[in-house]
Amino acid sequence: MPIKLENVGIAVVDLDATIAFFTDLGLTVLGRDAVSGEWADTAVGLDGNHAKIAMLQTPDGNGRLELFEYIHPAAIATNPTLPNEIGMHRVAFSVDDLDEALEIAARHGCYPLRGVATYEDVYKLTYVRGPSGIIVMLAQELKQS
Repeated sequence: MPIKLENVGIAVVDLDATIAFFTDLGLTVLGRDAVSGEWADTAVGLDGNHAKIAMLQTPDGNGRLELFEYIHPAAIATNPTLPNEIGMHRVAFSVDDLDEALEIAARHGCYPLRGVATYEDVYKLTYVRGPSGIIVMLAQELKQS
């Protein structure tokens, strides 16, 4: 059976602020909508489901994020995920320039959890706490000369 990853869905507190963060990093908005009705209740498993949504795509066309801001039922605040917690962990992106990506993240008030690390002279990377507490991994491949 063929299978293909379509997108990663993330519930957020502020859809516009989260879109601004990811578009500044280079993703593009494919579309925005509001969803509700019986089909949405059935698909998601929430009665009265009503959310504003946006689909974003990476420049290479291979990665997509679907962001939702719940109108009803009300979003439930939780503590930000820790790197060692079970469940949805992080979303990861490769970038051409990690320093530039970190400058963009900082303009949105988003900073590394600890710092920047180098993995076996292959990647320079960090985890950033993004909007709505999302952990975003940014990694720059190190070029061999």
